[in-house]
Amino acid sequence: MTAKSGRKSQSASKLTPPFGDRRRVRIGLLGGSFNPAHEGHLHISDAAYRRLGLDQVWWLVSPQNPLKPTKGMKPFAQRLQTARGVGHRPYIAATDLEKRLGVTRTLQTIRLLTRRYPAVQFVWLMGADNLSQMPRWWRWSALFGAVRVAVFDRSPYSYRALAGAAAQRFSKARVTNPLRLWFRSPPAWTYVAIRRHPASATALRAADK
Repeated sequence: MTAKSGRKSQSASKLTPPFGDRRRVRIGLLGGSFNPAHEGHLHISDAAYRRLGLDQVWWLVSPQNPLKPTKGMKPFAQRLQTARGVGHRPYIAATDLEKRLGVTRTLQTIRLLTRRYPAVQFVWLMGADNLSQMPRWWRWSALFGAVRVAVFDRSPYSYRALAGAAAQRFSKARVTNPLRLWFRSPPAWTYVAIRRHPASATALRAADK
């Protein structure tokens, strides 16, 4: 069974059987609070699926992002349920993996997943806003060395992100063609120019008040 079989979204644990032709599964990881999940997450996932030749995209709903305040954070179960409703593509799985693994740091998540699924090729998906904030992440340089990274255009952060510390430190590891990312071992990252989407969790929370 592959993610392109047309079945409904399901838990990540049911999306990982190897292909019969021994091809390695390519999975994009989109982490975040999903507070709430919205069409912008879907927009990035769709672009990643097409441009990176992915088999699946996992939405890793964080129990609690260490860089975000707990105030205003919806309960985990509610955020996970909303993400599963929004992520209605057959190749998307909104998961509670980080909660079940007991981790909140991205590098910890990557290391655990690569050990648990050695036959899978992972790529970390993020918007340009997260690239600009990367130096605030726990052991962010080690993260680049642990997993491929794909950065997606997001207004108005892209120019600042590409001139920032993370992009500059790993400038020689940047791959121009997104599909060539799979032919490089980490550190390897690419910037993907896509049509910008206006949705944001901050705006949705403000409108909900």
